This record gives sequence, structure tokens and C-alpha cells, in this order.
Amino acid sequence: MATSSCQYIPTDTQKLGVAAIHGENLTSIFTGKEDVTAVDNVSFDIEENKITAIIGESGSGKSTLLKLIYGLLEPNEGEVRYKGWLVPTRKDKLIPGHDAMKMVSQGFDDLNLYAKVWDNIASQLPNTNLDYKQSRTAEILKKLRIDHLAQHRVADLSGGERQRVAIARALINDPEVLLMDEPFNQVDAAFRDGLQQDIKQIVMETGLTVILVSHDPAEVLAMADALIVMRNGKIVDAGNPKDLYFRPKHHYTAILLAKSNILSPKQALILNIQQEDSVAIHQEWINVKENRNSTFKILDIKFRGFYSEYVLGNKEISLHAIVKTETPLPIGTGVDIDILNFISFPVQL
Repeated sequence: MATSSCQYIPTDTQKLGVAAIHGENLTSIFTGKEDVTAVDNVSFDIEENKITAIIGESGSGKSTLLKLIYGLLEPNEGEVRYKGWLVPTRKDKLIPGHDAMKMVSQGFDDLNLYAKVWDNIASQLPNTNLDYKQSRTAEILKKLRIDHLAQHRVADLSGGERQRVAIARALINDPEVLLMDEPFNQVDAAFRDGLQQDIKQIVMETGLTVILVSHDPAEVLAMADALIVMRNGKIVDAGNPKDLYFRPKHHYTAILLAKSNILSPKQALILNIQQEDSVAIHQEWINVKENRNSTFKILDIKFRGFYSEYVLGNKEISLHAIVKTETPLPIGTGVDIDILNFISFPVQL
């Protein structure tokens, strides 16, 4: 398996001392009636043998960055390197995509819907060693827990089952890097945890590097070893999920990961928080106690299962708070608000 770009980019020399996947000053612009900058001068490092999730709302540039890492797109500026070597792009290779990587697309474009699951996966191996082809296909089917579906047509499977087939097909040739675009989009919530656990197990067993894109941080918060947060084509935050949850560098990260309340310094002062910077208050950091004389009222209550979400407000600000009680206070009740914790950071665009 090629880990060098020399065969595709003869002028390239290996860059030492960088991460396994290293992006530097990367920009990607889509031209049309109006040029759109999908990725805007970003730099990043991704460790091998880890699961890294690129998160952000739709249109933030996540999928474009994934394609730049794989070599499906050629950057307008900057470079991506794998193990120190430039990732070849369409101008360098007849069939784009790095030889050491495999990508699972959002729409399962590579799957033959009317072929059986077994054939979809086994077809990726040559016929030079039929015994190995048989055993390897059986092994990967079992690892992804779809051996019972081997003789089913892909067209007859659920979205979650198709996702497992697509992953198995990508993994059968032992790539070093697996890239996935919104891998849990078509997976029922009840089966999502199982698929995530299987991917984590494969990473532990094989040393696979996984990079995935998600618009829903809740999908990947417990799964990923590292997060890259994108907004409007830029990377606004990156790091360990726990660190980013409790110590985000950008208010957008707090909103994305914790649905945090973002207040200006003037609004924060109403809650007796004196800061020169904007403030983020996670919903679980708010205690609510009934006080009929308070100016704060419960404006709405949203049932979320094991907890309720209060919408609190007065004439000046409104807040969302998590309350774990089977019998929440009724709408319209006056309440006192106690802030247990907050994060402050400079006012940001």
C-alpha cells in the first residue's frame, strides 16, 4: 500500500515532524456565478489510530475538507500531507483518492443495490487467492455484524444495514485511513450506538485512523478522540471533546456541543455576572427555584424525556435551562435563577 506520493508527484519531498495527516493554509473555492469559499485558509493536524470528527452546521465546509484530505478535490491554496507526503489530487492521478485511504460516501454511491451483500464486499478482492477471498469476506461480515445478511440484496436493507455494508466494503482491503461523510445519517437512533461501538472496536484492534463528518455533535461526542469545529469555511476550534465542551475557545463551539446560552456583557450583568467579554452558560449550569415575586418567568416548557427544558425570561433576556423533575413548575411561574458556572471569551463574529 503506497504511503508516498513520489509515484504521483515526482517533485515531492517528505516533510518530517508533522502529524500523520497535516493540512496547511488550505483553501478551496467553488467557482460559478458567484465564487464560494468552502474552506478558508485552514490548518490542522490529525493523529493516526484515532477517531477524529469534523463537526459544524450545514454549509460550514466539513464535507469539502474531507474530500481535500482524501484527494478528491484539488485545493486552490495550501496542501494536505499524509505521513509527510503530499496527498495526490485529480491532476496527479487518473482515479482520485489516496491509495492508503477509503471513503464511505453519504449516499452509498459505491454499493450495487441489486447485488447481494456478500458480492458487494467480496468483489473488492481479486480472484488470485479464492480461499483468502472467502475467509476475509466472512471475517469482515462478522466484524460488522452483517454475516446474517450475506445473501440479501442491498436494495432490501435498511439505511443502517447499508451503512454497515459500505463500511465493510471499504475496510476489506485494510486501508490505513477510513473517511466517512455523515455516517449515521440513515441509521436509526436505536442502532447508532452499536455501530459507533463497532467502529471504535475496529480502531482499537487494527490501528485504523477514522475521520468522519457530522452535523450533529451528539452523534460523535462519546465516540471521537478529537473534534475539529468548522464554521463558514474556517476552523474555529479543535481538541479533545471533553475539553471543548467545558472550555470552548469560541462561542459557536459552546452552542454546537452544549446548546449553550450566549450572553453579551450587558446581559450577563443582569445575572450578576460581571465580565468584559461575552459569556456562555450551559443549560445544566442553571438552577431554578420558585419565587412568585421574581421578574423571571417560565415562558415555556419542552419535554425532553428524562428531563424538561425551561425557557426562562424577563423583559431583557431569555435563557434555556435543563430541569430533571417529573413535575416541573407550571408555565408563568416566577423563578429565581442561580448560575453555577459560566465561560467567558472575547466577543466574536
